Amino acid sequence: MLITHWPKTQPPTEAELREIFSREGLFYYDWSNGPGDVYPAHRHDFDKVLFVVRGSITWWLPDTHETIETRTGDRIDLPRGTMHAARVGPDGVTCLESQKE
Repeated sequence: MLITHWPKTQPPTEAELREIFSREGLFYYDWSNGPGDVYPAHRHDFDKVLFVVRGSITWWLPDTHETIETRTGDRIDLPRGTMHAARVGPDGVTCLESQKE
């Protein structure tokens, strides 16, 4: 899992994040979850690219015991087959996500 934190002091707009996906030729969709929602450990059979648009989400990688918090503007590149779980932060989260087959 590769986390790229937003490099600017000002948080990005959703339009800026959508533009990044477009420049990379990736189709994306959005999703949201409420505060404290949990995704149990699971894997995907595709590579995932995700941007946090609003809020925060903390990732847990059971295989390495890493915990990684991501916030507005952060990008997550998750290779297929990576076991991961997540917990949404206290303000909820909205993300843009793309799947690479």
